[in-house]
Amino acid sequence: MQIPTDVKNLISEFERCGYSMYVVGGYVRDMLLGKSGGDIDLASSAQPAQAEAVLKNAGVSFVETGLKHGTITAVINHTPYEITTFRSDGEYSDSRHPESVAFIKDINADLARRDFTINAMAYNEAAGVIDLFGGQEDLKRGIIRAVGDADMRFKEDALRIMRALRFASQLGFRLDDETAAAALANKELLNNISAERIFVELVKILMGKNVLFVLSEYREIFGVIIPELRPCFDCAQNNPWHIYDVYSHIAHAVAASPKKPVIRLAMLFHDIGKPLVKTTDERGIDHFKTHAEKSADIAQRILERFKAPNAIKDEAVALVKYHQTLEKVDDIRPKRWLNKIGYEYTADLFEVRIADLKAHNPEKIGYEVQKINGLRQSLAQIVAAGEAFRISDLAVDGNDLIALGYHGREIGERLNEILSLVVDDKLPNTREDILNFLNK
Repeated sequence: MQIPTDVKNLISEFERCGYSMYVVGGYVRDMLLGKSGGDIDLASSAQPAQAEAVLKNAGVSFVETGLKHGTITAVINHTPYEITTFRSDGEYSDSRHPESVAFIKDINADLARRDFTINAMAYNEAAGVIDLFGGQEDLKRGIIRAVGDADMRFKEDALRIMRALRFASQLGFRLDDETAAAALANKELLNNISAERIFVELVKILMGKNVLFVLSEYREIFGVIIPELRPCFDCAQNNPWHIYDVYSHIAHAVAASPKKPVIRLAMLFHDIGKPLVKTTDERGIDHFKTHAEKSADIAQRILERFKAPNAIKDEAVALVKYHQTLEKVDDIRPKRWLNKIGYEYTADLFEVRIADLKAHNPEKIGYEVQKINGLRQSLAQIVAAGEAFRISDLAVDGNDLIALGYHGREIGERLNEILSLVVDDKLPNTREDILNFLNK
């Protein structure tokens, strides 16, 4: 296993001073999976004051990032490395944080407090991989398994439920039976976790390659963190265009969409309002008129509750609101959409519609998907060719209209009229053509 030279030197420095130190957690897991490592976390027998003394002696700068829990962050060549003292945790009273921690000298006891076997391994060059709980075997089997008693692990920290689903989604793994049962049994404890922390994990889950399985298998957990999803469970869509109930359609649409957070969030919410507007006609066919607007309202409330960043919230809600407007593919005018919501939103909206269609009846969607794929390609061509879809793209500006005698409000009105004609290809975007039109 390869670790950076700076980390090797840091471990050697601590060992020279009489302390043990290991790389722990996700970096060890990812290296064993053959993935390029991310952040490197270190665990040491040195208590915070002792660790600071070692770093000062070695001329390494550091930041006191979490002394209460034994964590300082060393910064070497502009790269941060968290160093945490081996510890055992006290009682958990809030389903999230231990009331106290005790610093210890034993790496084995430190690993025993961790969440899952695949994260409870340590490494340094002298000791090799320390794996007390079968983490390497679970990596080979594709299993997420709690360290020790799964029920206790989730009662201690309910966010571990979301982390379990995140690892299952990202790695393409499955929870072992005991861990899955404990996650479902303790799901209501997620109500004790801050909305912001839940949202961070939710986005990571949605971005995973195994998201369809996770959304489908653990829908009851998602129903706790997003109660608005519950009416979608088993809500039938008796319609020739559909082969799934509303929730299953949502799960398939998420999995069919590009791995972009705002798009995957939009797919999670795009039909969440359907059960509220469902009607059934005399033939037994279900209809969901106005569901896009209703879903957008619900998405707005959910994302505000999660305290999602405004940029993500605003675009996701807009994509949900407009996703159904691309239903009549032969009527879509790309430059109209570019004018209305800009290039990025339009490109994302087309991706949303394609993902939505791919979760429909496959016998019905061929023409629509092909048509929208063609329109999606034309968007980039329109932009690359410099075609006009904004007032600023026009070959004339306000000064030209002032020179022709236009004043005040009518300047903007006239420019919008010209843009509309140019966008609809009824007027060439040349200075000569536009001035001729205005002179007439």
